[in-house]
Amino acid sequence: MATRLGKAILKPENLRIPAVADAVRDASCDVMVVAAYGRILPAEMLGIPRLGCLNIHASLLPRWRGAAPVQRAILAGDVATGVSIMQMDAGLDTGPVLLRIEMPIGARDTAGALTESLAMAGASAIVRALDSLEALHPQAQDEALATYAPKIEKAEASLDWTLSAEALDRRVRAFNPFPGATARLAGETIKIWEARPDDRQGVPGQVMEARDGELRIACGAGSLRLETLQRPGSRRMGASEFMRGFTLVPGAGFGSPNASEY
Repeated sequence: MATRLGKAILKPENLRIPAVADAVRDASCDVMVVAAYGRILPAEMLGIPRLGCLNIHASLLPRWRGAAPVQRAILAGDVATGVSIMQMDAGLDTGPVLLRIEMPIGARDTAGALTESLAMAGASAIVRALDSLEALHPQAQDEALATYAPKIEKAEASLDWTLSAEALDRRVRAFNPFPGATARLAGETIKIWEARPDDRQGVPGQVMEARDGELRIACGAGSLRLETLQRPGSRRMGASEFMRGFTLVPGAGFGSPNASEY
């Protein structure tokens, strides 16, 4: 939009370069808005805009401060999340909150789908906040309720079949689209993109059913019906098509990849 409107665009690799601060200062902006920036703004930068710097954060602060609030909310089994418009300070997502928008987390929401929904909500929320910025009342965050959402590491994507089906379902959804939940089968690391929990019981990691398009794996409690999978170097495919490439029978075992296999 800035390009279409002929506005100046600055893409600094380092915000601590004096020339960058000078350029922002010369813009004489009233407020600065940060969205999914992934870097801490220096104190000097925070003090430049007349009305400060605002951050669009994809959680109901102070819950899930940090880099991966959407994925951590799904992993924790939260029933709701949202968007917080906050005034930035020197801490990591610690500033006072101006506006919150709550959103339910659906039973089938993936991190990708939920992020898209929150992005739309965040766009609307920041416009509302900017329209009435000087009338909004900042609310300090309750530190006793704060939780941290560290970035997602690839090693977390390995499925531990001793966990409950509900916990594994949350992992599959939280790691879609990145990095993709993984399991070991017949010497290959398989990515699992879609699955559904069930209450049928079996030996954790064993195939309970592999016919008529149904691929069901036993978990520590309940079982997981695998719906969309992907072999290395291949495309995503449904369970029926996937099973045509493997001879799977009840009792066969799914394992958990080691971190060294990534």
